[in-house]
Amino acid sequence: MKGPVPDPSFLVVGHVSRAHGTRGEVLLSPLTDRPYEVFAAGNRVLLGDEEGEAGPSSGQLRVESIRSHRGSVLAKFEGVESRTEAELLRGRYLLVPVSEVAELADDELFYHQLLGLRVETVGGERVGRVREVFETEPDHLLEVKGPERIHLVPFTSRIVREVDLEGGRIVIDPPEGLLEL
Repeated sequence: MKGPVPDPSFLVVGHVSRAHGTRGEVLLSPLTDRPYEVFAAGNRVLLGDEEGEAGPSSGQLRVESIRSHRGSVLAKFEGVESRTEAELLRGRYLLVPVSEVAELADDELFYHQLLGLRVETVGGERVGRVREVFETEPDHLLEVKGPERIHLVPFTSRIVREVDLEGGRIVIDPPEGLLEL
């Protein structure tokens, strides 16, 4: 990975876990901080494949309804009327065009924007490049591939001091021993 990854045409916003009930609802794992905006009734989403990719045969789904259910979300899409039809969506990702995504606040970013960025310490030491972002608790982790090892860096303000998207870098102030793990 030589540098920042180009912006994608589509963003993955959800994953269909399984069918729910007999009337075409699906249990949806939202992959957005704004599920009730993205999946509002009447909105359209693109049906991606099981890898989260959109292709020429990707269809569109119009959201009929959405509701919470035990920490997840149940969604109903127009034209999906039975459990059998809902089962055909199992394991598929849902996407929206980047052009239709609401503007982010100044302090927000998409995780895909971090991929490929250089990571260096506040002292200027090169650590590596961001290869992956893991959504973990209590803090998300950056997987940074260095010349000799892979580092897992908590994506928290205590450690990440600056994210410079234009400059293609992230500046960290790692606690003692973090980069030796």
